[in-house]
Amino acid sequence: MQKGFFAGALTSGARRAYKLNERSIGMATALQRRPGPVNKPSAASPSAALRAGKPAANPSPPLRASKLDHILACATRVFCEKGYEGASIRDIARRSRVSLAGLYYYVASKEELLYLIQKHSFTTLRARAEEQLVSAPGNPEARLRLFIGNHLSFFLQHPEAMKVLSHESESLTAPYAQEVTELKRSYYRLCRNLLEELKREKGLKALNTRLAVLSLFGMMNWIYTWYNPKVDPEADALAAQMARLFFEGVLAAANGRGRK
Repeated sequence: MQKGFFAGALTSGARRAYKLNERSIGMATALQRRPGPVNKPSAASPSAALRAGKPAANPSPPLRASKLDHILACATRVFCEKGYEGASIRDIARRSRVSLAGLYYYVASKEELLYLIQKHSFTTLRARAEEQLVSAPGNPEARLRLFIGNHLSFFLQHPEAMKVLSHESESLTAPYAQEVTELKRSYYRLCRNLLEELKREKGLKALNTRLAVLSLFGMMNWIYTWYNPKVDPEADALAAQMARLFFEGVLAAANGRGRK
């Protein structure tokens, strides 16, 4: 199976190094639901309490959530630099300046860290897109442009996380892999539904929406292999240019233009 950002649902991949803003990643929100790992954390740990829907025992939840955010941000950077297989839990402990015992208080394993990074990213991507689409115009093309803009802006804000998503798409095992795969498929379906709306409005009977959606994701997900903020446009302008290329290509293909 081809590896990539949407392996199992979509195809893509790439690589690029950027500095991650730890404060913006907000990964503690990924703890609302998670399948049980092989090695369970202590029942008193923040991760166990949050997943059970109960407040963590003793001190301040904000402080604990902030510590977990910090650990996950450091894990993202380590996975980005060394790859999941090449990284160790000790590498993450050194980078985060948290003891091994401290790490295992928050998570059960290295795989759980990767799971939380991937879950947070896809959950956030979809939530941001849905929030924008609620107040978006009914025009399918305008709605697709919003989707493209949201996707690209998230990529540019979190390039290290995006590299981890693309390169480590097949590193998770059951039950983590199934949940992340379903999140990917849900996000893919959101985009495909938008394109189906465009197809109906424009009467594009010949348009293969699956091919068009996968091509769009392929174009967007590769940006961190080449994006250079010194010479390339910012997120809004980049999204506008990519959307124009996409729509012109879709309309030309669906109308049979470009055939020899």
